[in-house]
Amino acid sequence: MSEHDVRYPPIADYGMLGDLRSVALLSKQGSIDWMCLPRFDSPWIFGRLLDWDKGGFLQLRPVGGALDYRQYRRDSNVIQSVWRSGQGRIRIVDWMPITPKSKRAKPPASLRLIRMVQPVAGSTAWQLTFKARFDYGRQVPALSIVRPGMLIAEGADGDVFLQYPEGAALRLDDGVATITGQAMPGHRAAVLLHYTERGGKQPALISMEEAHTYLHQTDDYWVGWLRSSTYRGRFDEPLHRSALALKLMQYLPTGAFVAAPTTSLPESPGGSLNWDYRYTWIRDTADLVNALHQLGFEEEVDGFLRWVRAAHDRHPEHFQVMYTIDAEDRLPEFVLNDLEGYRGSRPVRIGNAAVEQVQLDIYGELVQTAYTAWQSRKQLPKPRREILLSVVDYILGHWQMEDSGIWESRRRPRRYLYSQVMLWVGLDRALRLDSALRMGKVRRAAVRRTRDTIKRQVLELGYDTEVGAFTQALGHKDLDATALAVAMYEMLPPTDPRLVSTVKVLQEKLSNKGFLYRYVPEESEFHQPEGVFIICTLWLVNVLAQMGRREEAEALFSRVTESANDLGLFAEEFDPDTGELLGNFPQALTHLSVINAALNLEGRPSGKSRRSGRSDGG
Repeated sequence: MSEHDVRYPPIADYGMLGDLRSVALLSKQGSIDWMCLPRFDSPWIFGRLLDWDKGGFLQLRPVGGALDYRQYRRDSNVIQSVWRSGQGRIRIVDWMPITPKSKRAKPPASLRLIRMVQPVAGSTAWQLTFKARFDYGRQVPALSIVRPGMLIAEGADGDVFLQYPEGAALRLDDGVATITGQAMPGHRAAVLLHYTERGGKQPALISMEEAHTYLHQTDDYWVGWLRSSTYRGRFDEPLHRSALALKLMQYLPTGAFVAAPTTSLPESPGGSLNWDYRYTWIRDTADLVNALHQLGFEEEVDGFLRWVRAAHDRHPEHFQVMYTIDAEDRLPEFVLNDLEGYRGSRPVRIGNAAVEQVQLDIYGELVQTAYTAWQSRKQLPKPRREILLSVVDYILGHWQMEDSGIWESRRRPRRYLYSQVMLWVGLDRALRLDSALRMGKVRRAAVRRTRDTIKRQVLELGYDTEVGAFTQALGHKDLDATALAVAMYEMLPPTDPRLVSTVKVLQEKLSNKGFLYRYVPEESEFHQPEGVFIICTLWLVNVLAQMGRREEAEALFSRVTESANDLGLFAEEFDPDTGELLGNFPQALTHLSVINAALNLEGRPSGKSRRSGRSDGG
């Protein structure tokens, strides 16, 4: 085992906390190794995940203790961990405070994290290590005591305040604070973290009783949110946890969701396929709110479509692939060469150059999501209608273009099959939505004609008889799991011989212990190894279920759930040989695909199919 492997915990060791503005990743060692403040795409204050020495962290654990077990509290995003140290046992409860709207006592906006020590048995010594770093590890803040029981780490843009028990021992040493104390029944302790803009008001001390109130309020928020789900079925455990994980990735002030709360976690150990996912992809978020909508969560759809309007106002003529969480359109990509990267996987990237790409599938995703929302309410507000009409017109004018595809090719523009299927979906759903969309006779005829032409070209040019499968792009022979979209979105009946053959070929050529790679990694433009793509495997679950191969689909879904960590969180990729999670974590696209697959296994519409509504041919 290398030095990197010893120092950096496996990605699966992390749990996720959040307050709908940002998240924190908590390791099994009791360390917050990732936390960007004040929001998801801000520079981190704790970033040891990407550089063990320069990144910064906040660790709380018993001296000489070992973790017994950890879990999310029931139907909540609060993590509790039980530790043993000799005969002593303590429970550490971690959360980022959120208050239901109905509550009067609200935590200050500056309060971002609470770590509470709850003694269970015996006397236990605990230690807290506080090492904040600003500007991606490049700025070491000065630490100073502002009052008994409170420290400040001063940054160029903001300040971090740490409240700790007044009776604890404090040592300051070269930008690191070490705090030690004793816990025993009847003597609880809490550590509270505040963030304020530079020159902001110094926060007041918070009592233990207030901290307990914030704990119960945060539990109440998550339990109350989950209870608004209408799902009642046999997959409640993975679906509830995936829904809660997805909600944690929402930036509530705008309604946007990030693709993942991290940047630069590698798709293969030591590799360079390291990307910044802390932004809002139209595709991912459209599919995400679609999945939540199928569980009965409607506010998230409305919030996203409001955000879409703000993004549309930036570029009324077309959409970008992604935006910031507040719909800004500039995401310049740059590299932090002085950082080591997770287990030596360089480079660490900030921003994402894929923002400049054309990915045509996003237009279909937008219409699909609007159609799903309309099905439940039969309402289409005028601003939403205008945006959808502009999307339809864009598809009519650009459907024959080459693009970069869902995998964001940087050097291989093609007419990717997945993009073409989604453009077909967009026009198909527009026709189903036309009683509210009111496209007009001329546009409606163009939509129907173009939809049918796209389908014909996909069937003629997207299926390769020599390969025996639908392929990655029209007129190309490369295998790709996106071929499953033809079945998922019901462009063809799932029992069509071409789809049956496609599934067979994908299982033979792209499978590793049942899991699917998205394509043959060595044949990609990057020529680097990578893990199996969990979402592709879940797509296969969907299609197998649609084909009536239920037992096979259920067995594969069961195997996929084994790739989650002990808290039920999924990454983007997985190594079936080592069990390692790979890529940015947790991954929204994986969690939403878990929801879609489970709904398909139960024979429910997942939002992808055409089962609901009137058939219109095509």
